[in-house]
Amino acid sequence: MPERTVLITGASGEIGQALIEALSEDHQYRIISLDLKPLPGKLEGKSTHITGNLLDKGLIEQLDKEYSFNQIFHLAAVLSTTAEHNPYQAHKINTCITIDMLEMAVRQSQRGGKPVKFIFPSSIAVYGLPDLETKIDLPPLTENQWTEPKTMYGCSKLYCEKVGTYYSEGYQQLAEEIPVRLDFRAIRFPGIVSAFTVPSGGTSDFGPEMIHAAAQGKHYECFVREDVRIPFMVMPDAVRSLQMLANAPREGLKQRVYNVTSFSFSAADFAAFTKQGFPQAEISFKPDPPRQAIVDSWPADVDDSAARSDWGWEALYDGERACQEYLLKNIKAHYS
Repeated sequence: MPERTVLITGASGEIGQALIEALSEDHQYRIISLDLKPLPGKLEGKSTHITGNLLDKGLIEQLDKEYSFNQIFHLAAVLSTTAEHNPYQAHKINTCITIDMLEMAVRQSQRGGKPVKFIFPSSIAVYGLPDLETKIDLPPLTENQWTEPKTMYGCSKLYCEKVGTYYSEGYQQLAEEIPVRLDFRAIRFPGIVSAFTVPSGGTSDFGPEMIHAAAQGKHYECFVREDVRIPFMVMPDAVRSLQMLANAPREGLKQRVYNVTSFSFSAADFAAFTKQGFPQAEISFKPDPPRQAIVDSWPADVDDSAARSDWGWEALYDGERACQEYLLKNIKAHYS
């Protein structure tokens, strides 16, 4: 019988699908998945899926009554590019829903007498560098440097990091007896690239978009300069990091929010690897000034030494292996 009940919101997204695949291999988990959309057929039977909108508070009340969760992976979000087209809606989904989910997790923690783990994917969008010259001169950034986001997505992620930490360490701090609180843990992700799902809505998606377009024989017009560089990781490492942080003993964690990374690539690096796998690939560069400015505000690299020391994080895929063994190989197979 499953020993742990896990909730995954935003389950039909790139990370959600990969996380369901990974967790379903371990039979100690009972997986409850939730999204506005149904899961693809390949995931049928791997979770109990609920199709619904978390803006409906009645749905959260239903979850609270019907299930007792040990872990919550709250992945539901509006991504960076999409959020800039409708910032108010992005605020409601990225921030208000997160607080509603934190409230549910606190209630469940108190009923069960021990903290529910609340795992939250944050982003390098929480950083905000003032200009390109500053970006070029900076060493890899730690979690507490240059957190001045330039986008609604980054603002909401940074706020949720702070409020999640509050719900874990300061919630109802004036009560006569300190209540049971949840256990909030956040991973600040770089750009994530997947071989199996086509990206949509992310400002860091120029790399995977380029390779997926080449595999389909389509011309790709890149929306950033060739020299722009930010950190990345591939989906298997992203899912591993979520599982590792979720399973790490609380006493070993010295902070609530952790950077993780694998490799830093420029758009030109992605173009070179794309043409190795698809020599006929047609790639051009036509920077879109607003999106270019957003990417320029993100660091070229981040310091993930805290994750390495506190819970043993280490990426399995460097840039070469990520492209050759994961991206090119699997994307070719997918489209053939």
